[in-house]
Amino acid sequence: MFDRREILQVGCSSFFGVGLSGLLAAQAQARPGSSEAKRVKSVVLIFLSGGGSHIDMFDPKPEAGEVKGEFDTIQTSLPGVHFSGLLHGLAKRANKLTIVRSMSHGDNRHLSGSHNTLTGSVQPFRGSSNEDKSLNRADWPSYGAAISHLRPRADGAPSQITLPKALIEGTLVWPGQHAGFLGAKYDPFIVAGDPNAENYKPTSLALAEGLSVRRLQGRKQLLDDMSRSRHLLNVSPSGRKFTEEKERAYAMLTSSKLSHALNIGAEPKKMRDRYGYEFTYGQTLLLARRLVEMEMPVIQCNMGHVQMWDTHVDHFPRLKKYHPALDKGICALLDDLEERGLIDQTLVLCVGEFGRTPRISPLAGQKVPGRHHWAHAYSAMFAGGGVLGGQIIGKTDHIGGHPTTSPYHPNDLGATIYSALGVDPHMIIPDRFDRPRRLNAGQVMQTLYTGVPS
Repeated sequence: MFDRREILQVGCSSFFGVGLSGLLAAQAQARPGSSEAKRVKSVVLIFLSGGGSHIDMFDPKPEAGEVKGEFDTIQTSLPGVHFSGLLHGLAKRANKLTIVRSMSHGDNRHLSGSHNTLTGSVQPFRGSSNEDKSLNRADWPSYGAAISHLRPRADGAPSQITLPKALIEGTLVWPGQHAGFLGAKYDPFIVAGDPNAENYKPTSLALAEGLSVRRLQGRKQLLDDMSRSRHLLNVSPSGRKFTEEKERAYAMLTSSKLSHALNIGAEPKKMRDRYGYEFTYGQTLLLARRLVEMEMPVIQCNMGHVQMWDTHVDHFPRLKKYHPALDKGICALLDDLEERGLIDQTLVLCVGEFGRTPRISPLAGQKVPGRHHWAHAYSAMFAGGGVLGGQIIGKTDHIGGHPTTSPYHPNDLGATIYSALGVDPHMIIPDRFDRPRRLNAGQVMQTLYTGVPS
């Protein structure tokens, strides 16, 4: 008898050791979703792993000589509002964006700070080491994982896709990337692979190496024949379960909407060029647009490898490369969604786990200065999904060190994402031991939609 691992590449939870068919079987146990109407159909979370510099992006301080840095500022389409001079496209589209300049929290650690941003909840404390903060089933669920639990898709697809890779460094796996205490059956799909590569195939949903669809069809027929000939397998609960899992996994791999959405090769070259190819940013965001078209609830786009935006060293030379590529990709996404009539049903946000220090200084033993971890004040960009464009919400002091208006916490960002997707952020959900947990402790950022400061 063929083992299922011969047929299916490890699926969405590849680094958790959960196979695609096993995950599909588990998802079948999810309780029916809420009938509550959704405000948006998709959220695209553009994540700057490592913490993008707010001062060198959306909250420049040109009058503060010790803070300003190397970049000039540029006038946006909003009178009196400036962005970094490297964000030309977003500056032109500022009337369609809302920038929250008063994001703030007190956690300068990458892993736990990322957990807070990617789940909307503070990570439970298990110790101070990085190992203590690595991915754990005691963590809170990612946004899409909670949606999978509360409102599973009828087509069997997950409710969150993460692109283009999981956030892993050595033995450390960044928390906030799976379903946490909800259990593995709600884990998002981690779709690994470089969308810039020629003949790109997402490895998490690809067939096993050397196994074509035609050969898979042959193996499926053989499995069917073997199953029919083995009465014991057919009549046993485990046998029936295996058959159902096999059918669903086979259907997803060979003919699903998800496989079609991830076929970036179907895009015209002109469209691919429009998004750009630098650092996989642009093509990752193009895949996000394709997933929006299939109404994927949560699409997390990791902009580069883990801690790519952690610019302690060589800060300005790195951002000279990163910012224009990010600018191009986000602008292409926003324009594309608008042209296709999808912008109102899609909430797009760009944020890191924190910002960077106002002070520019070298690390010990380094000669080239940079900016360092700074959770006390940073910025988040929002667009689409009913958000009122042309807003600058919140202010920081003259060096960008602390908010001078009401701060917004990552928990509030989480509450806003859940609310946008039609989920009450304060509802009670059970953990894997069936203990009641409050989904989120933040407050919806209503000012995004009303323009009235909170």
